[in-house]
Amino acid sequence: MLIGVPKEIKNHEYRVGLIPSSVLELSKHGHKVLVEHSAGLGIDFSDQEYIAAGAEIVTTATEIFARADMIVKVKEPQAQECKMLRPGQVLYTYLHLAPDPEQTQLLIDSGAICIAYETVTDPQGGLPLLAPMSEVAGRMSVQAGAHHLEKAQGGRGVLLAGVPGVAPAKVLVIGGGVVGDNAALMAVGMGADVTILDRSIPRLRQLDNEYEGRAHCVYSTASAIEEYALEADLVIGAVLVPGAAAPKLLSADLIGRMKKGSVVVDVAIDQGGCFETSKATTHAQPTYVIDEVVHYCVANMPGGVARTATMALNNATLPYAIALANNPVAALLNDEHLQNGLNVYKGLVTYQAVAETLGYEHVPAEIALRD
Repeated sequence: MLIGVPKEIKNHEYRVGLIPSSVLELSKHGHKVLVEHSAGLGIDFSDQEYIAAGAEIVTTATEIFARADMIVKVKEPQAQECKMLRPGQVLYTYLHLAPDPEQTQLLIDSGAICIAYETVTDPQGGLPLLAPMSEVAGRMSVQAGAHHLEKAQGGRGVLLAGVPGVAPAKVLVIGGGVVGDNAALMAVGMGADVTILDRSIPRLRQLDNEYEGRAHCVYSTASAIEEYALEADLVIGAVLVPGAAAPKLLSADLIGRMKKGSVVVDVAIDQGGCFETSKATTHAQPTYVIDEVVHYCVANMPGGVARTATMALNNATLPYAIALANNPVAALLNDEHLQNGLNVYKGLVTYQAVAETLGYEHVPAEIALRD
């Protein structure tokens, strides 16, 4: 198969779908890879490294989309990229369709086979292609939150760890999954007073054992969210409903009653955000202020540590990329977990949460693939 890797075009997005070592692996399986000129340059992977791994360097994304049988990206395709897709072409990337009706319609119109990293599952019920970025984003959320708590950044002027004689900052993490656990890990490590809210008692038990009293693990209710948010200096929104829009857990009214200069970091912004006041921001302009509360809602947060994030992502996505390149339909039919990643197939919406959220007819993937 001929695989294409275009340069990412979102604001301050330096990640790349395939790194040279991944290109080499695909080459060893008999596949050819086209890489857009300078696609990896932002994270110090030169065109010469790609050539040495067996790739062909091409000048434009237009040529990539025109020639390749499969497109491998990181971020969801922008409108101009969606319009270059063609019927039967495979798109393998993050999609986050539920909060994005425009992209969804463009993918339907394209007739392409669209596989979303974020809905591929594993036998343990996890999301193996989302997990690496969730780990990165969880850790970055506290790093970003701590920075924006500084007075010069609009925050309260609070040091996360405090100092002897001065209490540490209070950090609330809403959601105890991969993002929340990694956020708590960083916040605890920095010496903050950390509370984790989650609705799963078994998960709370796991977290309680993990942190051994260094974080408060509390069952999540509306009243608990209100209580701890009003006390918090930093709130991390770390909830996820796979493939669906994130629930709004902090209302605009509650945001308005939080401490002035407190910071909220919405890691769920790719799925529409879990705060009522959230709107996507970029690394160029990462924050805005509502009711004197600083909002950090960068939609491609791991792009800020693009080299680390790209390498972690490739470790997870490469085995599936090889399987799809060998035979995409067979790979999807033979692996129920990869099949869960199929969101749009030749004009049909095959992921139930996306269909329900956006009002499309849901056609189960196994039916669409055998049609």
